[in-house]
Amino acid sequence: MENQILRRSCATHSGTFHADEVTACAMLLLYDLIDREHIYRTRDPKVIDTCEFVCDVGGVYDFYQKRFDHHQSEYRGKLSSAGMILKYLKHTKVIDEKYYFFLNRSLILGVDAIDNGRITPRVGHCSYSSIISNFVPITYAASVKEVNQAFFEALDFAYGHLKRLKERYKYIHDCRKYVKESMNPNNNFLLFDAAMPWMESFFELGGLNHPAQFVVMPSGNHWKLRGIPPTFEEKMKVRIPLPEKWGGLLDKELEKISGINGAIFCHKGLFISVWETKEAAMKALEYVLNNS
Repeated sequence: MENQILRRSCATHSGTFHADEVTACAMLLLYDLIDREHIYRTRDPKVIDTCEFVCDVGGVYDFYQKRFDHHQSEYRGKLSSAGMILKYLKHTKVIDEKYYFFLNRSLILGVDAIDNGRITPRVGHCSYSSIISNFVPITYAASVKEVNQAFFEALDFAYGHLKRLKERYKYIHDCRKYVKESMNPNNNFLLFDAAMPWMESFFELGGLNHPAQFVVMPSGNHWKLRGIPPTFEEKMKVRIPLPEKWGGLLDKELEKISGINGAIFCHKGLFISVWETKEAAMKALEYVLNNS
């Protein structure tokens, strides 16, 4: 007789936890496919066989059985349980292709790579996976109860992070039409009357071949002039840098060297400057374009 499946349940392995299964469970929770009280940390095959979803345990990767393990020798791919669940969400149309790409690039690719040993964390760099690992109890003698409690604390953190990424993606998507409007004149700059995320949409809409070299938009109570990167991946580079003599200057010093009233500062990296008014930012733009 087959085991009766408990709907909206998920099994994952007991013991020390990692970012991949924590994140896999958090994604299932975020999209309301499982219940938090029906997440079971176990290696008992009898318990595993009663769960609707199984993540990072069980030795099977099968979309249709909702089994998402990557530890078995038969599996040769690069995904961890997090990447497997993300792919499942796309496959079942819970999320669309664009959001899959956004979340994969923003988070899951790194989780998969670190869990499978394809990326060694750099000294001085704290990754998302490192933060999840830091939820694991410090003492190796921690009880099962303590480890399970820590897992659910990590799960709540991961859920919150994923929820914010989802909200950020929606905001970026909602602003996309304004980015497109700003690109349509095909000018050598983009002008926005409100602060908004623009870079992702700009490059998705063909920004790689667009002539724009700078962005002008509000920044709090001020206005900023920001250089556009050559590609989305090279965010800290710019197509045209701001004048070298502006680098690191503040207020009156920047006003004096630029000849423009209303200066706030110019970053020493020469990719962004801030001005008191839109008029001042536009004058700064004109100066840079005429002297580059």
